[in-house]
Amino acid sequence: MTFPFKTVLYEKHGPVAHIVLNRPDVINAFNVQMRDDLSEVLEAVRWDPDVGVVLLRGAGERGFCAGADLSEFGSAPSQGAARLARWERDIFGELRDLPAPTVAVLHGHVIGSGVELALLCDIRIASEDAVFSMPETYYGLIAAAGGTQTLPRAIRQGRALDILLTGRRLDAAGGRDAGIVQRIVTPAELAGESERIATGLAAIDPAVAHSIKLALAAARDLPLADGLARERRLSIMLGRDVKAT
Repeated sequence: MTFPFKTVLYEKHGPVAHIVLNRPDVINAFNVQMRDDLSEVLEAVRWDPDVGVVLLRGAGERGFCAGADLSEFGSAPSQGAARLARWERDIFGELRDLPAPTVAVLHGHVIGSGVELALLCDIRIASEDAVFSMPETYYGLIAAAGGTQTLPRAIRQGRALDILLTGRRLDAAGGRDAGIVQRIVTPAELAGESERIATGLAAIDPAVAHSIKLALAAARDLPLADGLARERRLSIMLGRDVKAT
């Protein structure tokens, strides 16, 4: 099943939802239209009980996402105004809060907002040609689509500061070593390996998968005692009280 949007392709194949950023002529640079299209797609995914896993990737050979579309910055009254337009919908929060597991399938340029989108996915797989950077400081900006919060949660704070302050580029191996991605494959293997991962995740009971995501969010955001209490409540809700195991 295919759903038409201007800047995003959305297809469902059984329990697997395929979301494709679709502006390959500008390496899928993130603009206001993509914000609107992606918001609609994520809302549809969130309320579709048949979706067991989400694959997020970018169209074209040059990359996953080259970050914000800088042409919109030039047409806006200021860089701040251009950013405010993108924040009118909480795309990044919508992606983070999806109940189904999410997999970012990364290749080529993964820049700025592209890194931030990827970091909000649960699993990140990259091809060997992937290149990562957060160049916002070059424009007198900070990473403000979650990057200052998600990057230090994914990697050590010192490394996050290095990447965010210097804007230096990391190749695929550097991205894996830093903790930005968990797996690297050849470009030829990327599609097949991401589908294999999706098939395995889709086989998990959706309630179990969602509970694991909620429990790990607690581990990130709550003190240990509160996180353990959240874990126990989730286990009880699933009918699997940890005392009985």
